[in-house]
Amino acid sequence: MATTNSLHHHHHSSYQHHRHNLHYQSHFGPTSLSLKHPTSTATFSSLICSSSSSSSSALVTSATTTNTSDITTETATKFEVLATHLINQDFRKADEETRRLLIQIAGEAAIKRGYVFFSEVKSISVEDLQAIDNLWTKHSDGRFGYSVQRKIWLKVKKDFTRFFIKVEWMKLLDTEVVQYNYRAFPDEFKWELNDETPLGHLPLTNALRGTQLLKCVLSHPAFEIDGDDDNEEGEEAESRGGGGKSQTKDTRVFKTDYSF
Repeated sequence: MATTNSLHHHHHSSYQHHRHNLHYQSHFGPTSLSLKHPTSTATFSSLICSSSSSSSSALVTSATTTNTSDITTETATKFEVLATHLINQDFRKADEETRRLLIQIAGEAAIKRGYVFFSEVKSISVEDLQAIDNLWTKHSDGRFGYSVQRKIWLKVKKDFTRFFIKVEWMKLLDTEVVQYNYRAFPDEFKWELNDETPLGHLPLTNALRGTQLLKCVLSHPAFEIDGDDDNEEGEEAESRGGGGKSQTKDTRVFKTDYSF
């Protein structure tokens, strides 16, 4: 069976699992991201206080100056909770905080709505997205972050099905026919950093209504590097017949139920 051209996946910041039935689609429809706010202000305040404020601030500032030249105190404070979670290697809470931050930095409409439209990603500043990404890469030894995911996405020629398999948001099923299914959130995701943790596994991005939001995030100017597109074009040319490699039909089967 040919690989599904468009696969939808999602995860919730609550701990309940939901099951959905998807139908084959030849193109992505209108896309939005439903993101849940953190449990409470008090919770985040206590998390900030659990780590040395001076140490956290210094690490935040250090992490967010990798790709930006003018990081203000306000910017450092805005990402202090995320920095604290990442410093403590609490990737589960860091993932939840990242989704909350995306709503904040997407603008007033997203804050009032409670989730982000893919069309709002372009209004997010380069500085803000780089600050989030730099914290993730810094405290994961370069294994997590949007910039890491972008490289994987380009390597698989922007094929989201292959991307989901590479970052292991989908899992191989123990069946006679090669089949993949979406991982159930949160238990089937990997929240520890070790040799078995897939490159680019975190942060997660909800794609309940399609992959347009994730596409816009990974295509944001904050993560563009000179030569990215050139490398992608070279790989595409090679895959179209370069090098004398034979082309084989993809016979993988993808189950249409998902729960994250």
